[in-house]
Amino acid sequence: MLNIALFGPPGAGKGTQSKFLMDKYNLSYVATGDLLREEMAEKTPIGMLAKDTIEKGQLVTDEIIVQLIEKKIKMNPGVNGFLFDGFPRTWVQAYILDGLLLRMNTQLSCMIALDVKEDVLIERMLHRAETSNRADDNIDVFKNRLQEYNNKTLPVINFYKEKRIFFPVSGIGAVEEVSERIDTIVQDTLEKAWVNVILLGYPGSGKGTQGLLLAKKYNLVYISTGKMLRNEIKEGTEIGKIAQPYMEKGMNVPDEIAIKIIERKIQMNPNTRGFIFKGFPRTLVQAYILDGLLHKSDASVSFMIDLKVSTLEAIKRLIERGKTPNHRSYDLSTDLIIQRLEEYEQKTAPLKDYYAKNKKIYTVDGMTAPESVFEKLCESMDKALKEVR
Repeated sequence: MLNIALFGPPGAGKGTQSKFLMDKYNLSYVATGDLLREEMAEKTPIGMLAKDTIEKGQLVTDEIIVQLIEKKIKMNPGVNGFLFDGFPRTWVQAYILDGLLLRMNTQLSCMIALDVKEDVLIERMLHRAETSNRADDNIDVFKNRLQEYNNKTLPVINFYKEKRIFFPVSGIGAVEEVSERIDTIVQDTLEKAWVNVILLGYPGSGKGTQGLLLAKKYNLVYISTGKMLRNEIKEGTEIGKIAQPYMEKGMNVPDEIAIKIIERKIQMNPNTRGFIFKGFPRTLVQAYILDGLLHKSDASVSFMIDLKVSTLEAIKRLIERGKTPNHRSYDLSTDLIIQRLEEYEQKTAPLKDYYAKNKKIYTVDGMTAPESVFEKLCESMDKALKEVR
């Protein structure tokens, strides 16, 4: 999801550039000023409360702003992202926005600040006042708004500088020139954004083989909890000793064990473009855990790919694997194989609904030859990457 905050003093041209970004990237526009004026026009309780404050050029309370933004977000659950104009305006609101986006399993992609000198801003405001009926379009109110901006809003810059997602842009020049500068930043942001993919499917569906191939092709780090746990067991580590009895029975290891090894793997790859997760999450609780792990790096799950094979095909493949040196302990028992498949249906399959709600799931037929499956997976990856970027 692409989420942009467009920053700048009154008259910097945020409205004009917002339209460009919305049209190109299919973003939902969240302009606190427009939302407030709509509430005032409809004479809602919020609108009446904010009316006097707005006309004086002052900032309304955060409680009112949050209510308006939450309402707007809930009305647009399936969009590619949001464009915030006029929010956040304070350091506190920056934290509020983080919290609002976290609830949607996403985060702010970048803050773009339009830089325009004060004399140019005043000239633009006077020109707008000739055709506008807005009560806040007069020189005294404008200067008050500009002072509010300088005193309260500029500290937000440091908040996003620390996150390394703050980008200043000259707002002087033709509209098209400014748009081109902004678009360059957005494209760079999309290229640098992490891509985190979950590969889901029955045991025996081919997730391990395909996951490694996808990671190599798309330059991502492959994270297989099963493989990492088997290495821990082989090396006789404390984690391995705890995990071994669970692994031998084909059961999920305790979540705290999975968290430790996944967190360690993420920390070992700070410069990666993203990860392919195989074997985690396996439950809805683990989906929440993964959201939290990725959020620590200001990232989120990009999408899930469900590798579909029939139950009978999965059983056949696991039995065949049990005859090879690469077998798992549970491959040697038909009862354990069936137990694993039943556990998948009960605990793992509901994950599809979790990611489908945010339109983050793609399905690929895994019943054909590995080469054909990989080709279909790449088609789904390319399509998904285009949509998330």
